[in-house]
Amino acid sequence: MGNPKAFLTIHRKEAGYRPIHDRIADFGEVEQTLNNNDRKLQASRCMDCGVPFCHWACPLGNKPPEWNDALYKGNWELAYRLLNATNDFPEFTGRVCPALCEKACVLNLIEHEPTTNREDEAAITEYAFAEDFVRVEQPERNGKTVAIVGAGPAGLATANQLNRRGYTVVVLDKNEAAGGLLRYGIPNFKLNKKIIDRRISVLQQEGITFLYGADIDIDNLEESVKSQLSSLDPMPTPDAYVVATGTPTARDLKIPGRELKGVYFALEMLSQQNRVLAGMEFKKNDLVSAKGKDVLVIGGGDTGSDCIGTAHRQGCRSVTQIEIMPRPVEGPVDPKNPWPNFPRTLKTTSSHEEGCTRRWNINSLEFLGKDGKLTGVRVQEIDWQPNPDGGRPLMVEKGKPEVIKCEMALLAMGFLKPEQPKFAPNVFVAGDAANGASLVVRAMASGHHTADAIDQYFAK
Repeated sequence: MGNPKAFLTIHRKEAGYRPIHDRIADFGEVEQTLNNNDRKLQASRCMDCGVPFCHWACPLGNKPPEWNDALYKGNWELAYRLLNATNDFPEFTGRVCPALCEKACVLNLIEHEPTTNREDEAAITEYAFAEDFVRVEQPERNGKTVAIVGAGPAGLATANQLNRRGYTVVVLDKNEAAGGLLRYGIPNFKLNKKIIDRRISVLQQEGITFLYGADIDIDNLEESVKSQLSSLDPMPTPDAYVVATGTPTARDLKIPGRELKGVYFALEMLSQQNRVLAGMEFKKNDLVSAKGKDVLVIGGGDTGSDCIGTAHRQGCRSVTQIEIMPRPVEGPVDPKNPWPNFPRTLKTTSSHEEGCTRRWNINSLEFLGKDGKLTGVRVQEIDWQPNPDGGRPLMVEKGKPEVIKCEMALLAMGFLKPEQPKFAPNVFVAGDAANGASLVVRAMASGHHTADAIDQYFAK
């Protein structure tokens, strides 16, 4: 390393967020950036540990010590080459990854000031695009064609890996543009969709074909895909297929009053808002808008947080977020998940900072309404007690039920793992479609494993 003692004198410095009064007025990205000199100093803090736990923690096997060293020395192009060697789309993970590598950083154990790997990789990639370090390369084709169903992070990573290895790749997606939940689930204030368009343009120039509006019947995969591909000239004949359709079914809350107007799945709001920002128009009665409303978000995860930020930007009156599980522990250390594991500690996002009442150990009992419209949710405070027979703790009521007033309730309780049919040997399943809902970086890593499996299949 160029400065092996930098961590002793230079403290962690984050770029931070735009001021709240400024950012809630638009859907622009909330995160700011450091100047290049400060970014180099932050990269210098990486200690190039003898046992780099950041490698172990990252599903993609990213190597922060290598590209942080190149960044510190001002060799931005080398930094990008090293980063892109393991990470197909660092501009995505540099914005939305929870940075498992930082939680496993030795500096996080010692000082709770890990190296700013996530921000560094975002900065490296933006510099690379600005300076034309991102080059279009078209490999020699190997004569094999693969059809990938689903253009989310898993499908895109699989496509990129296979394309680099010489496969002819066609990606089919039901939506009008690529990205999956990157485009239709994550708000623009976290990930501007021009960032996705920029990368898709590179993939297209490298030879990957995208086919949108493709209605694929997974139970009749081969015929369904070939039917969609018939619109292409010449029509490719797939030698293998990849199912990367994610987890399309959200977990529902089937309690009385679910049918009331004003109760929505989180993605009904998030995907529509992103489409509106992309220029799509909706009838007034079809709009899922929080304007002037008291909003209740049911679910304490990142999707719930995204609903909070979106509700503020739509002009809500108030936001309350409830979670059925206990409040996470405070502080950087989680006794149940000690370093270098990811700590399950209380997370306060930029959306929470914008204004939100947060409550835990709250069970929803009934949606209340008048004239078919939601007016509130009857909830019950609960406790969790150890199960004398072992297994899942027992939920017990605490106190009396109460009503939380709201005109909009958003269900952000996660997604159900899909059940896949039995496929032919030349069909592979990647990402959330195989493993259930998880992180973008894990979906991308699954894409790498899927590409490897396809290579092995054809090598037999």
